[in-house]
Amino acid sequence: MIMPADRSHPPAVRSDAVTRTKEFFSDRSPLKRSEEFGGRKYERRIQQETMAEAVAEALARNHNLCVEAPTGVGKSFAYLIPAIYHARATRTPVLVTTETITLQEQLVNKDLPFLKDLTGLDFTFVLAKGRGNYLCRRRFDLAAGEHAAEILPSPDMADQMELMRNWLRETKTGSRSEVPFRLDPHLWQCVCCETANCLGPKCPFYHQCFYWTVRRQWDKADIVITNHALFFTDLKIRELEQQETCPLPAYGAVIFDEAHTLEDNAANHLGLHISNASLRFFLNRLYNPSSGRGLLMKPGGDSMTIRGKISALHDSMKIFFSQYDNALEQRREDCLRILQAGRYEDNFSGGLAELAQYLKDYADSQEDAGFRTELASQLERCTCFQDEIAAFVRMSLEEQVYWVEGRGGNFTQNRVIELTSAPLNVAELLRKVLFTQNFPVILTSATLAVRESLDYYVQRVGFTGGEGLILDSPFNYREQVKLYLSRSMPLPSEQKFNDAAVEKIRDFVDLTHGHAFVLFTSFSMLKYCSDALSAHFFTQGIRLLTHGEEMSRTAMLTEFKREKSSVIFGAASFWTGVDVPGDALSNVIITKLPFSVPNHPLIQARCERIREEGGDPFRDYSTPDAVLKFRQGIGRLIRSRTDRGIIVVLDPRIVTKVYGRSFLNSIPACPVEYF
Repeated sequence: MIMPADRSHPPAVRSDAVTRTKEFFSDRSPLKRSEEFGGRKYERRIQQETMAEAVAEALARNHNLCVEAPTGVGKSFAYLIPAIYHARATRTPVLVTTETITLQEQLVNKDLPFLKDLTGLDFTFVLAKGRGNYLCRRRFDLAAGEHAAEILPSPDMADQMELMRNWLRETKTGSRSEVPFRLDPHLWQCVCCETANCLGPKCPFYHQCFYWTVRRQWDKADIVITNHALFFTDLKIRELEQQETCPLPAYGAVIFDEAHTLEDNAANHLGLHISNASLRFFLNRLYNPSSGRGLLMKPGGDSMTIRGKISALHDSMKIFFSQYDNALEQRREDCLRILQAGRYEDNFSGGLAELAQYLKDYADSQEDAGFRTELASQLERCTCFQDEIAAFVRMSLEEQVYWVEGRGGNFTQNRVIELTSAPLNVAELLRKVLFTQNFPVILTSATLAVRESLDYYVQRVGFTGGEGLILDSPFNYREQVKLYLSRSMPLPSEQKFNDAAVEKIRDFVDLTHGHAFVLFTSFSMLKYCSDALSAHFFTQGIRLLTHGEEMSRTAMLTEFKREKSSVIFGAASFWTGVDVPGDALSNVIITKLPFSVPNHPLIQARCERIREEGGDPFRDYSTPDAVLKFRQGIGRLIRSRTDRGIIVVLDPRIVTKVYGRSFLNSIPACPVEYF
């Protein structure tokens, strides 16, 4: 049940934003003139009007709102229009945060310019990205000048620096996304904008600074578009009451699109993340014993003692992380939960504390202000690593789950070891820091409900202080979709399942001659099926695009849309946030019901908490969580009223198990054929 919040401040002053929103979507809607602005043909949608009015009312009354708006509703217009009117009426920006870059680009490059032309309103909007996305002119000059040998990790980067110098003469934004050549990420970290490295108004480049130029626009904008990651980074800083370093401007309301990822984003960004790779890069920035490069190689400085200290820390770091690597190897696991504080020895954070003092003294002795700032930022990073490692080993952050993961070869072959913690009770945390603040929060996504109820979702994210709304799909699934379900496939736990899946994938992809997504829950099964079917698809003239190989996700989608007779074998990231309307996609195959891996430490801990509270983890968490992912997967197929296609579910449990009804009851009714 969604309960109202006990807000300490009075509601926002009611404005005419609700009335103007209703007028916009009425019979007199300017959308009827939309062909004058880009050729869009307007179709009045009751679901869109209902959502827009609900958003406008929530913003005006300072209430929260949770809306499931299926694909085709037009939810971006349904929240953008009331957001624009609200921002202008209250003279406070509305923040819109999304999960995917694709949606951010759609809002900034298409929807908002279109609405500005259509309404004639003089509202402003910006895309807010983290400062690390922008080149710092001062740091670039430092790296390109007399300090190049100390700052650049490798002399081989000189050619890229020259390319960047030419780009710098032409770029208007300084954004990494616009760099027209392949850029070494380590080089970018040496020249990008950083909080600890920023001199602000004291910087000689302040008035030409790419970051501060756009940052000043954020403060004046009516609509600020950003992403979930930056939002939670900002939220974490605000909780520490360090408003002066907040990456986002003050806002009067927040709208979460793609809000189905809210719980996982909060868990990911409100915990600890430490890896041997990030620490190795940090130490090498100061002094790399192998290459003899680093900030501490500056001529004329008394840094020999510190370099010796860093060489010793490289060894200490290997010893520290080898404890976790050995534990993973002994248990033959890639992921291991840590249950006891002090189980592993902290032989490293003390050395970092000592290094921090050396760095402070050395930085204070530098006459070059720019170089001194560079050292000061590394000092801050050193202190941060020290605190995080100590907190991880001692498990000092309460109500968090702690675990270690290993990726790649063994430790001596640069295996990546990651130490991670995440808050266990995300709902309680978000209820406190997000849903009971003095601004309205709007949550929306195409998939939030399980069994036609928002109860599971709002319980997981701690939503309170408002109402829930579930809208109908504007599509006719009975005419647009045919669902194929299996009664004869082996269970996924049986060894013969993969071979049976290969056969059925082949038959159904042949049926539509490509035009297909095959969605997997693991890369191991994906690779098995890809290897087994690549030759067959080649002979049939069907191009197979396999997730996890050389081509990026974006490039795969581009090729898929370009080549009609193609099939994508995709893992987790292809289940959501992928939009392929039209004839290119007419077949979605679900290989297994997308239950989360039960032995992952975070999933384990969540299930334990449910059991302790008297619930059933499978019924109360695993199944509804899988249902939402399942709905995301099948949602790839129908993206417009003219789309047609088939959905194939190879997993027989959707038919043979009682809980299978939860999956079937959560999707629109459509014709079913069994195989």
